[in-house]
Amino acid sequence: MTQPSASWELRNALGGEGDASPPPFFMGETMARKQKVEKAGKLSLKDMQKLVNKRAGMNVAYDLQDDNPTLVKEWIPTGSRWLDSIICRGKYGGIPAGKIVEIAGLQATGKSYMAAQVAANAQPLGYDVIYFDSESAIDPTFLENAGCDLSSLLYVQATSVEFVLETIEDLLANNENKMLFIWDSLALTPSNSDIAGDFNPLSSMAVKPRILSKGLAKLTVPVANSGSVLLILNQLKTNITSNIAEALTTPYFTPGGKALAYAYSLRIWLTRRKAKNSYIESENGFRIGCEVKAKLEKSRFGTEGRTCTFQIIWGDASPRILDRESWLDAIKSSDQLKNAGAWWTLTFDDGTEKKFQSTKWLEMLDDAAFQGQVLKIMDREVIQKFDAQEGNASDFYDNEEPINGKA
Repeated sequence: MTQPSASWELRNALGGEGDASPPPFFMGETMARKQKVEKAGKLSLKDMQKLVNKRAGMNVAYDLQDDNPTLVKEWIPTGSRWLDSIICRGKYGGIPAGKIVEIAGLQATGKSYMAAQVAANAQPLGYDVIYFDSESAIDPTFLENAGCDLSSLLYVQATSVEFVLETIEDLLANNENKMLFIWDSLALTPSNSDIAGDFNPLSSMAVKPRILSKGLAKLTVPVANSGSVLLILNQLKTNITSNIAEALTTPYFTPGGKALAYAYSLRIWLTRRKAKNSYIESENGFRIGCEVKAKLEKSRFGTEGRTCTFQIIWGDASPRILDRESWLDAIKSSDQLKNAGAWWTLTFDDGTEKKFQSTKWLEMLDDAAFQGQVLKIMDREVIQKFDAQEGNASDFYDNEEPINGKA
């Protein structure tokens, strides 16, 4: 190793003139000492948060004890109190803000109506509603009858999957207000290659699932950060398989690929019985609605597999969910409700009783005290007991599915 000359050391010791720069050997040693002195210290969580956010160029690091995008700050009612009560464990819920949600169903199960009802309930909460329609079939009168304000609703034809995803991305980037995006429906929205190509399904096989997989992955964070909602309507299709066990356990599937299920925070599947008595008929025998079963196919809120039933009127001048009519079924498991033949007895918390027939149920609910007691019982039976894991588990889940491995 080269040593510094004696003349250099002597000149610097006596303060004389000359080359005051140390040789390369000393420069390297000085830099090494400087690096040791300036080693990183311990950062607080706040400092790390600032560092990460500076690195990302946006807010991505949060203290989970403070406001953060994982929290559901708002729930949009679906129009069914029973359904809203089973969505989130331990509390009254609905469609969660800041999340991607799927409503899938068989034909004529009220998918579009439920979406219209969600839109009508979102507008008073300050949401801008953007309705993507791939079928060009939504009726303005239908939306108005469902309670939507058309003056604050933007209708967009869903010409392609890419167009819908890019439009949502642009709106999220340029609109500071929270938005409700309704995509009706994903199954009938083509990709650009479908439009430009021929009618051979093999020519664009798996193109749309790959686009959707990438698109929803891109939109998840912007949707959460803006507090908006992406509500995707989809179809339930029969699972055609030679495996009998699979046909029984998985009778339906949704188009769009398997990756979509991982992007959804909530999946509501609507089905109905094929029997004639599942229809609601007018006084003259015309079909104006049907009975619908809603099942939570997926829920990140601790309620997967829960079910409820209600009736939807879609063939009347005023389409609606028969919400209050379903409350009697929701509280049937309560000890405060007894049945003897055609008569029911509801016991109030103070011990008083009221008897009624099921045909007079709506008239009884017109009494504020009676309705208040019913809602208290409903909250206990549907929300609180499930949260505390009290009672029979089969009362909360689909009766057609096994509970704890037992049919």
